[in-house]
Amino acid sequence: MNPKDNRLRSSILVQSATTTLVVDTTPDFRYQMLRTNTKHLDAVVYTHPHKDHMAGLDDIRAFNFFSQKPMDIYANSLTEEAVRHDFYYAFSETKYPGVPELNLISINETPFFIGDIAVQPILVYHHKMPVYGYRFGDFTYITDANRIEPQQLEKIRGSKVLVLNALRKEAHISHFTLQDAVNLAMELAIPEVYFTHISHQLGLNDLINQELPPHIKLAYDGQVISL
Repeated sequence: MNPKDNRLRSSILVQSATTTLVVDTTPDFRYQMLRTNTKHLDAVVYTHPHKDHMAGLDDIRAFNFFSQKPMDIYANSLTEEAVRHDFYYAFSETKYPGVPELNLISINETPFFIGDIAVQPILVYHHKMPVYGYRFGDFTYITDANRIEPQQLEKIRGSKVLVLNALRKEAHISHFTLQDAVNLAMELAIPEVYFTHISHQLGLNDLINQELPPHIKLAYDGQVISL
């Protein structure tokens, strides 16, 4: 009954005064953009190529239509390969009218800018898969991780807000458990922490929040964080 327990796939919209980007295009991407009334998008930034983070890319064509230009897509080599494979028709020499127009931009751990938004990639591991989290100023977003090396943790330190994946209480091969996520948040001493990429196996929002330290909460769909 609690709206905070009704979840779509994990993604975030990042906005400054002049720039709007989205991290990942989930299978729910179209609805997520409609319900947030997002009418302009400058770029898509990918964490990794799993379907729950990439499958909605075809719906980028609406933003192509309104902006009358290709969409900038920032991805590492692994994700870029998956985009070219899964959305092959967008890269055909002879394109059907209306297919997505994509401008793939390869990234690594080197920081970059999208408009006036500074982006610091953070390499984490999803079992054996390299995944990128991102730091935008004082805000850090990490999803689909179960291991972060010490040198990458240093990129997170000093953040004012951390969003981190916490799948469930039981151990998982490629995701932090709830306790793993709490331990990491406490180690990094981030003052404001939210957990995302939550499985139905974790439990209800209000009940789990009662178990967490005061500065740590479960994130929820539609949540807005201002910095």
